Amino acid sequence: MPRHIVTLPRTAGMEFDIVSYGRRGPSAPASLSVDQVEQVKRTVSRTPEVMVKVSGGARDTGGARAHLKYIDRHGKLDIETDDGVALRGRGAAEQLVGDWQLDLCRSEHRPKPKDGEKDTRSKLVHNIVLSMPAGTPPKKVLAAAMHFARENFALQYRYAMVLHTDQAHPHVHLVVKCEHEFEPGRRLYVRKDTLRSWREQFAALMREEGVAANATPRQLRGTRKGLKDPIHHRLRDLRTTQAASADRFAGGRSTHDSSFMRRRLLGIGKDLQAGRVVSEVGKARLLATRSEVLDGWGATAETLRRQGLADLAGQVERFMQKLPTAVTDREHLVQGLLARLKAQRHARGPDRSERSR
Repeated sequence: MPRHIVTLPRTAGMEFDIVSYGRRGPSAPASLSVDQVEQVKRTVSRTPEVMVKVSGGARDTGGARAHLKYIDRHGKLDIETDDGVALRGRGAAEQLVGDWQLDLCRSEHRPKPKDGEKDTRSKLVHNIVLSMPAGTPPKKVLAAAMHFARENFALQYRYAMVLHTDQAHPHVHLVVKCEHEFEPGRRLYVRKDTLRSWREQFAALMREEGVAANATPRQLRGTRKGLKDPIHHRLRDLRTTQAASADRFAGGRSTHDSSFMRRRLLGIGKDLQAGRVVSEVGKARLLATRSEVLDGWGATAETLRRQGLADLAGQVERFMQKLPTAVTDREHLVQGLLARLKAQRHARGPDRSERSR
């Protein structure tokens, strides 16, 4: 009879959804649990945040094989498997695809979409990334990732992972088969609340490894929403893109105008040149969310004082004062473009009209 793993919450009551307090108005919650108080401490002290995201997934064996080869650098890095065995070599990816029997999954035999059509085939695997900021010991990130995978997927969904240290922030690429091993038709779905729970769990595991780590929604920290991967990759050299767009705006020329972000920046430049003010639908919602967050933090400070934690309440209030203003993606790009133009003009010196005075 197959064994089943039941994962119990690691720290019951640790969830700290301050935004929900804000949506109820400025009234403070009755009290905060010990775990919630600890999370407030981590947040206001800017404890490093963990990152857990789904970076994509493969819809056929070819895609799964290609991703496995990518993360193990074509056989140069160890692949840690759910069997507790480390694989290395050019044949490791092929071995896993066969061992997981991905060719027997139903979605593998659905026809590929034609050019221009949306791919509606179910995923064979999820590609997940677990990451920590620069300076975190890589071995501890791997240890926490292995613990994370065992608790969530062992004896249910096949998985494998590889540690990457070629960038400043150590991170683990985790590949998980979507179909359950023992229950036909049961699949692994990753939703927003799933990712939130995973972040909290991974942060707790990093703390067990002796590494300071936190997991709070970005709204509570006043950080901007991350760009989706396709846009992120186009912005790897954002300064160069902004420079080219600024040159175009100032009368010069830019190349590779097919780039999505380049076109967007050029459009912003034209709007600035024409003096057009473009209103954004999401701005009002962004401001409303920030107001809710501030109300929530204010209610939290009030609750902490009632609980006799006046020092922490003061830290919360100072934290609130330092929260940045709400800025949309477009406004952020406008600021960058104007800063680039100002730097260019400063480097060029005064123009002819100014020199003739």
